[in-house]
Amino acid sequence: MSRDTLVKRQFGHRARLALSPSGVRAVDDQAHAARTLWNLLHAWWQMMPKEKRTLQHADAAIRQALKDIDFLAVLPAQAAQAVLKTYFRAWQNCWEHRADAPNFKGRIRTVMSVDIPQGRDLNIVRVHRRWGQVNIPKVGRVRFRWTKDLPVGKRATAENRITGARLIKDALGWHIAFRVQALEVEPGPHQGPDVGIDVGITVPLACSNGETYEHGAWLTPKEKARLLHLEQRAARRKQRRRPGERTSGRLHRTYDRIAGLRAKAKRRALDWQHKATTTIARTYNAVVVEALTITNMVKSARGTIEAPGKNVAQKSGLNRAISGEAWGRTVTMLTYKTARHGGTLVKVPAPNTSRRCSACGFTTPGSRESQAVFVCRNPDCGWSGNADHNAARNVLHLYRMGLALTPAAGRAVVRRAQRVKPATAR
Repeated sequence: MSRDTLVKRQFGHRARLALSPSGVRAVDDQAHAARTLWNLLHAWWQMMPKEKRTLQHADAAIRQALKDIDFLAVLPAQAAQAVLKTYFRAWQNCWEHRADAPNFKGRIRTVMSVDIPQGRDLNIVRVHRRWGQVNIPKVGRVRFRWTKDLPVGKRATAENRITGARLIKDALGWHIAFRVQALEVEPGPHQGPDVGIDVGITVPLACSNGETYEHGAWLTPKEKARLLHLEQRAARRKQRRRPGERTSGRLHRTYDRIAGLRAKAKRRALDWQHKATTTIARTYNAVVVEALTITNMVKSARGTIEAPGKNVAQKSGLNRAISGEAWGRTVTMLTYKTARHGGTLVKVPAPNTSRRCSACGFTTPGSRESQAVFVCRNPDCGWSGNADHNAARNVLHLYRMGLALTPAAGRAVVRRAQRVKPATAR
């Protein structure tokens, strides 16, 4: 095989860290220092004139802050430089209309993370079939779960190596996400068929060939009852707290248990999504989906005082169900997985795909009798079948008619219209 068919690819691998209590406190301090440094950098940016907002001036300001503020000393110098580069990259994404302008990071809702930008600082070794060891700056040697072979030691080359890592904290504790660069074979054109996919709630993924991908509840009935009990307990304890009083340790522990159950549900959802999207990417060439504006679909129906909304509770339940399916994350997974297997993902306009008859092409009122049944009311047609299957066939038909939109980007980004300027001018 010639080297012309090989390409460099970047991917991530996440593993759970086994930190001691002192190690947890040390990494927590580094994450809080990184967040504080981001906020100081943002305040510096807002105060400085435009001509002084350069990488050199920001680097000098960071070095001075590390000398003047004692608790920032727990953050390694390279991690501080990574905060600076990430902040400037956030403004670059804003100027190029790929994201909103960066803002201050709050202590509660911000994901705690620390960057290790250089892979040579990690010194990864495998010590056991299930465990490896990694060096974390200013913390020391830490064990992590070895669930995937990594290019370390004799396996590491100029093309296959670990370029860095990032420490991330979630409900289960601290994890490390390795950035891996690998030399892989460039996939040839996919020889599989094309498929249209309709996303839904009752049937999560319905294909145009009649195949469906379904899942059960993310939590068992016992886990759901436990989650409801914890949420009610948290609400009662929060109600008893006086204004200005600090959150009690009991309430914090209740919040942690709630976060643990929700994290378990998310892990199960991610597992199902990865398995389903991998199967689809391996099977089909062009995967066609609807271009849905999910943020508009999950807006509240509460209305205003002058014009109150109707069926507010029902709409709230629908919004939770839509958010729980995470359609946008499914499309993102399909985007990079189809490209990895030589296929492509295409988006088509969403209006009327559920109401149009895929057999005759007419949109007749009343054809969709229920969530699962579609009966064409056109006197010359009369086709009947599954409603989700019908919508998926319409999605594929739009692609074959050449009505596809711009192919989906490699990652989900929020694009601002060109006429809208950033909040802070460059």
